[in-house]
Amino acid sequence: MGRGRERDANPLSACARRMVTGQLEARGVTDPRLLDAFGRVPRHCFVPDAEPAEAYGDHPLPIGWGQTISQPYVVAVSLEALELPPACRVLEIGAGCGYQTALLAELVERVWSVECVPELADRARAVLERLGYDNVDLRTGDGRQGWPTAGVAPFDAIVGSAAPAQIPPALLDQLEDGGRLVMPVGQAHQELVQVQRRGDRYDRRNLLPVRFVPMR
Repeated sequence: MGRGRERDANPLSACARRMVTGQLEARGVTDPRLLDAFGRVPRHCFVPDAEPAEAYGDHPLPIGWGQTISQPYVVAVSLEALELPPACRVLEIGAGCGYQTALLAELVERVWSVECVPELADRARAVLERLGYDNVDLRTGDGRQGWPTAGVAPFDAIVGSAAPAQIPPALLDQLEDGGRLVMPVGQAHQELVQVQRRGDRYDRRNLLPVRFVPMR
């Protein structure tokens, strides 16, 4: 798993701790590995246009090009619902600024991430490299197609950060049997949904109502 060079020297570690206790633990997030990752990844590094302390606030923030970084709690619910073991391989749809990508890199063996906005992909890649995450493959592309390169899929888990009207079939096809997919789905009304693959069957449940940018 990736090891960020700057995370232990985070000058805003007190803000990160308050975020973990006040926004995540207080709302029922319990996975200790996930909570530790939230406390260690320097969220302020991924939102350069915000005041550093504001980056840890209980709300989404704009990151440019019509995109946002999600509220920390929503990110935590998404990742906890994936039930990620350390050895798993994860596909992320919508890297955005790279913050969720860094959390995933802390938690799992390898992350493949797709971002449709080239400028965001370049900025996220630069921040991830500066922080020392070496277990991430990030590219610009159409997230609806997943990661179609031969020999990479299937993935143990897939997480989406943009909302399609329906889950793209390519993502379901690239999910390992027994694996979980978590992403927002819908247009006027969106739900964060969890899908678990069981052979040719996909068991779906709604987690909570959300508001994400639409998948492009």
